[in-house]
Amino acid sequence: WTGGPAEATIGRVGWVAIGLAATSFVAFTIEMLRFRTPGSATSRLALALLAIGYAGGLMGFVVQLRLLEGPPWDDEGHWGMVALFSLMVVVKTNDIGAYFVGRLIGKTKMAPVLSPGKTYEGLLGGFLVSGLATMLMLGPISSACGCQTNKPFSIWLAGCVTYALLVGAAGVAGDLAVSLLKRDANLKNSSTWMPDLLDSILFAAPVAYLLWIAGCVGP
Repeated sequence: WTGGPAEATIGRVGWVAIGLAATSFVAFTIEMLRFRTPGSATSRLALALLAIGYAGGLMGFVVQLRLLEGPPWDDEGHWGMVALFSLMVVVKTNDIGAYFVGRLIGKTKMAPVLSPGKTYEGLLGGFLVSGLATMLMLGPISSACGCQTNKPFSIWLAGCVTYALLVGAAGVAGDLAVSLLKRDANLKNSSTWMPDLLDSILFAAPVAYLLWIAGCVGP
C-alpha cells in the first residue's frame, strides 16, 4: 500500500525531519542574535531543543498516522483515520485499564518515586484491556468504516496483540517521562489548558507509525 516504508521514510517523515532542522536553526539563530554575556544561552537552547524534539517531533508522527493511505481502492483516507484512532484507542484504554485494575488489586509499585499510583498489576490490566480494545478497533470498527484487512485471522490477531503491547508500552513510557519532568519542576499537570492528555500519545505515536508502515497492522 502507498504508505509503505520506501515512500514514508523518504517523503513524508522527511518533512518531520526538515521541520525539526528548521526550528532548531531558528532557535540557534535567536540565541546568537541575543547573546551578550556567557551563562544562560546553552540552558535556553537545551530547553528550546527539548521542546522542539518532544512536542514538535513526536507530534509530527501523529500527523503522519492520519496521512497514511490504504490500498488503491481506498481513496478517501479511511485507513489514515483508522490508524490515528487506533493509536488513541490503545493508549487511552491502556490508561483506563491500568487505573481501574490498579485501584482494585494493585499492590506492587512500579515507579514509586515518579508515579506512586502505578502498579505492575495495573500495568497488566492495562495491556489486557488495550489488547481487547485493539482487536475491536481493527476488527469490527475498522470494517464498519470500510477498511477491511486481507490478512489471515492468525496474522491479524498476532498483529493486534503486538500493536497493543508495543504501542501500549511506549504510552506507559511516555507517561513516566512526563512524570519525570513534572516531578523535577514540582508541577501537578504538564499544562493548564490540556492537562496530561498528550503525555502517553506523544511517545506512542512513532511506534504506532512504524508498526503501520511495517505492515504489522493494516490492510
